[in-house]
Amino acid sequence: MQHLLRNKITYSLTVIILALPILSKAQLRDGINLIDHDEKLIRFGINFGINRSHYNIGHSKQFLSFDSVNVIESINSTGINLAWMVNLNLNQHFDIRTQPLNLIFTEKAFQYTLSKPDRVRKEDSVVTKKVQGITLAFPLQLKFSSDRIANFKVYMLAGGRVEYDLAANAGKKNNDEIITLQKLDYAAEAGIGFHIYFPVFVLTPELKVTYGLKNVLSPNNSLKYSNTIDRLNSRSITLSLTVE
Repeated sequence: MQHLLRNKITYSLTVIILALPILSKAQLRDGINLIDHDEKLIRFGINFGINRSHYNIGHSKQFLSFDSVNVIESINSTGINLAWMVNLNLNQHFDIRTQPLNLIFTEKAFQYTLSKPDRVRKEDSVVTKKVQGITLAFPLQLKFSSDRIANFKVYMLAGGRVEYDLAANAGKKNNDEIITLQKLDYAAEAGIGFHIYFPVFVLTPELKVTYGLKNVLSPNNSLKYSNTIDRLNSRSITLSLTVE
């Protein structure tokens, strides 16, 4: 179900982004829209996005001595974002933005290259384990905007966010698990985007990178190959559309 929803949102975003040049030309011909929109103290919006994410892996000292594992990789995977956006206007150029309800659906994969696969357990030389994630995130960002030119405005943002993974597997007793993850994470993020003003709404494409600061690995030496990793830090890039 999550895979089908992810494909639908990815397709919809692609169609909208490809149509933006045509919509932009129409906006320039039609005059100024929503003149007082940016003067509102508080604005709300709905955000839809797709993300590409992985973990930055730090190997432990045991990795060098554990000759059964040659390579450990975190594979880039695609996920989706659904959020409710709240924007507080400070002045003409600065805003504070947050998303009180922000759900992030991911499926991160770890790939092990084994020199001595366990044939009894039907292991191949390359083993891939997937970790499903349903994350509730709370970001807080400072946004700097340019002057409005006709029906366009460019902005940059920076800030941080706290994440709680509702599907994290830390604490579970499952011998088939290779890696267990902590539920809580925090990250820094930065991005760029632009507003397109239509007669009745504002459409905002945005590109944002997120850099996890916390080690989310939950050490468990009883799980196979877990002791070959010392750190896991999340990394992601998100392309989204917001409708205000």
